[in-house]
Amino acid sequence: MNNEFWHHPAVVMTGYFSVVVLCLVVAMAIFEAVTRYKNWYEIKNGNMAVAFATGGKILGICNIFRYSIERHNSLLEMIGWGMFGFFLLIIAYLLYEFFTPTFKIDEEIEKGNLSVGFISMTISVGLSFVIGASIS
Repeated sequence: MNNEFWHHPAVVMTGYFSVVVLCLVVAMAIFEAVTRYKNWYEIKNGNMAVAFATGGKILGICNIFRYSIERHNSLLEMIGWGMFGFFLLIIAYLLYEFFTPTFKIDEEIEKGNLSVGFISMTISVGLSFVIGASIS
């Protein structure tokens, strides 16, 4: 009976959900350290560019973990591949900054430039599908 409990779909789902939420909190704290602006402060003050960029990061991270859950039976493998995918998303964010030398991405997002925030969101979400599909 006890073994059946741990394999019940609701228990497994709750476990994955809890772990992914914890990984998401860690990932967002890392993104907070990587960006020059304070995500939650700017969002609280109505900065839609930061909301777009942050929302894209959240959606991208969750999408990567979705693929990782789908492809791995072990919780540790799921966490490992999900966090590796998150690391690649950070690299993509840094490359985005590098490949736009005419302006600073973080400064534009902090100033409320919606178009830069939106492109940041689409890069995070779009690349999360590529990263997720590549998880083996």
